[in-house]
Amino acid sequence: MDIAMIEAAAGRAQGHIRRTPLLSSPRLDAISGRRVMVKCECLQHTGSFKARGGWAAVSALPEETRSNGVVAFSSGNHAQGVARAAQMHGVPAVIIMPSTAPVAKIEGTKALGAEVVLYDRLKDDRDAIGAALSESRGLTLIKPFDDPQVIAGQGTCGLEIAEQAADEGVTQADVVVCCGGGGLSAGIALALEARAPGLRVRTAEPQGFDDTARSLAVGSRVRNEGPEAGLCDAILTPMPGALTFPILHRLAGPGLVVTDDEVLRAMALAFAHLKVVSEPGGAVALAAALFHAQAFEGDAVIVTISGGNVDPGVFLRALEG
Repeated sequence: MDIAMIEAAAGRAQGHIRRTPLLSSPRLDAISGRRVMVKCECLQHTGSFKARGGWAAVSALPEETRSNGVVAFSSGNHAQGVARAAQMHGVPAVIIMPSTAPVAKIEGTKALGAEVVLYDRLKDDRDAIGAALSESRGLTLIKPFDDPQVIAGQGTCGLEIAEQAADEGVTQADVVVCCGGGGLSAGIALALEARAPGLRVRTAEPQGFDDTARSLAVGSRVRNEGPEAGLCDAILTPMPGALTFPILHRLAGPGLVVTDDEVLRAMALAFAHLKVVSEPGGAVALAAALFHAQAFEGDAVIVTISGGNVDPGVFLRALEG
């Protein structure tokens, strides 16, 4: 993985992936005690940054391989990113999703022309299901984060952050990234290393699913205990990726951990003051910047809102809270 792969992914993404805005609000600045600049990947195609990695991976496949179709497993955002890329390339997509995934994400994936296969997160092995489908149908498996092309695609977000921060006069700051398996944070970290070395990635995770923060603290990958179930469904991975963690271990600062209540408050504040909709997993970085201000130095912090695919009931809970 290097900057050349990220730049190549950016070239293939031209005309297919949005350059999302970097937004700010005086009210959010006041809460944090510093400038808070928000990279709104909730405004990306399919409602999350996963459109970047999905496009990068599908577009990089040789045509004869791609024509057979692709398979992916996801709670919803990677699903939609891969489904959209497959649809635009005119190839089949099979997406393996937990039966507990938000209805909005399941329906969104189907709307993009993908075949959805549901599984029980507590009983079934999604990797085994994916391997079986890949073998029986000749599909190419596109992993949600431990895939070099997916990481490169997510890294295109980092190229944009580097340019947008420079335009705002910010050359020294933490860049807080919502983190599940680490594809987005690793990709952004690689891009910033090459294009804005004064910007440092910090991962943000929900309490109880802080495998990356704990792994960074001890220097090796550790696993979460218990089922992958909780408010922040998009980033509930069992442990950091084999490809992503070495990148984060080398380039990222200490990990950050937030509570579900802080996530819901951040969702409401993003809607009130930025006029954007965030899903819970997409709001953890903003929650860290707003409610853990003591963890940062300097007069600015950059955060991602990584996705906005939220069920109405959950969003209403955030607004009413």
